[in-house]
Amino acid sequence: MTDLRDVLAVQPGRFRLADVDPGSTPGLPDERPVREDPRQWSAGQVAAIGEELASYQEKLFASAKMKATDRRVLLVLQAMDCGGKDGAVRNVLRGMNPVGIKAVGFGPPDDEERRHDFLWRIRRALPEPGHVGVFNRSHYEDVLVVRVHDLVPEEVWRKRYDQINAFEDELAASGLTMVKVMLHISKQEQRERLLARLDDPARWWKYGPGDLTERARWDDYQQAYEDALNRCSTATAPWYVVPADRKWYRNWAVANLLRQAMAEVDPGYPEPDFDVAAERAKLLAAP
Repeated sequence: MTDLRDVLAVQPGRFRLADVDPGSTPGLPDERPVREDPRQWSAGQVAAIGEELASYQEKLFASAKMKATDRRVLLVLQAMDCGGKDGAVRNVLRGMNPVGIKAVGFGPPDDEERRHDFLWRIRRALPEPGHVGVFNRSHYEDVLVVRVHDLVPEEVWRKRYDQINAFEDELAASGLTMVKVMLHISKQEQRERLLARLDDPARWWKYGPGDLTERARWDDYQQAYEDALNRCSTATAPWYVVPADRKWYRNWAVANLLRQAMAEVDPGYPEPDFDVAAERAKLLAAP
């Protein structure tokens, strides 16, 4: 199968977000049954991938516990409102052991966070060795919402691209593998999803009048995303843009991107620091 990373990776300096159709399904395998309901097909694929992810996670956790590795993995999810970040996490990570997962959602910084550099709260939320971390929004908010709403001068947020690249290079050198995914939805799809929230009392809590304020700045956000993707897709931490109007494709694509990254990280199970045969013999001899 084609490496999905090659299909979805952002080529820095020449990427145009408008060229990506949010309803498209790039990279699907040719052997997929064309008559099968794609939602059912995707659910089966994601479940199978989930078993692989759980195996990789267990080996990563075990190796770190035995001090055999300092590797860790971080999935960064960015999207417009209703882009599907929560849904992707629920579907893709459901088979993993929660003990080895650290999921963090970033909203507006609080008073303490504002007293520090914008990366301060990010460093505090990074996964420990052996863990898989998930960022629902991230340090990229400081070149997205901060830019769109003029929360800091332009000369400040423009410097952050280089600061982010240096930060991510530092993390890669320390043993962290970052999988950065933008879930790309259309403006029409966002409208439908916002309406679905308003039509369902059980989902009213997910809606806020401010959502429409943000929606009114759609074009500004698209430009801010495009610039961030072009400036911060690097060899050590590339960006992947996943068309996300079709939830089944979104789940399949994110699961595959994470699997491919963890397969490369996979340290295997650690060697024991004791004589297995001797311990087995002692156990058999014991009453």
